[in-house]
Amino acid sequence: YFIPAHGFVLTTAPVVREGSAFTVVLDEGQRLQARLVGADDRTDLALLKVDRQQPFPFVGFARGPSRVGEWVLAIGNPFGLGGTVTAGIVSARGRDIGAGPYDDFLQVDAPVNRGNSGGPSFNLDGEVIGINTAIYSPSGGSVGIGFAVPSDLARGVIEQLRNGGRVERG
Repeated sequence: YFIPAHGFVLTTAPVVREGSAFTVVLDEGQRLQARLVGADDRTDLALLKVDRQQPFPFVGFARGPSRVGEWVLAIGNPFGLGGTVTAGIVSARGRDIGAGPYDDFLQVDAPVNRGNSGGPSFNLDGEVIGINTAIYSPSGGSVGIGFAVPSDLARGVIEQLRNGGRVERG
């Protein structure tokens, strides 16, 4: 999905990790070439850029942190079924799932499956509160627990990727 900076597409690092060429497919089926701006494995985020004169429709980040109990809509491409929307609530904040040194995930109970990675989780104001990144699943399918990188954490990472292609940490 596109974020406010003209032509930038936000996703997760595993989506682009093995890629050398990238194509963004719009809802109406138009295929656009994209280039990788940068990826950050520590937060599982990646940024692509599509060059086009006219602006794209985009989504914005939430103005503040999400709250436990807040309704959430998770959008993704599970099993290749693009544009899938599921609903639930933010069931926890600050989850450490053993993914790395920057574990601070939102736990959502909106059903997410394989293929939802990189998709947005929205609040009821239409703002992105998280980037879907992982599921808890002993079987490989949804058991109702998903995890998203909170937008307040993602915002700084994305800005660094956009400005320099990488994230610098102290």
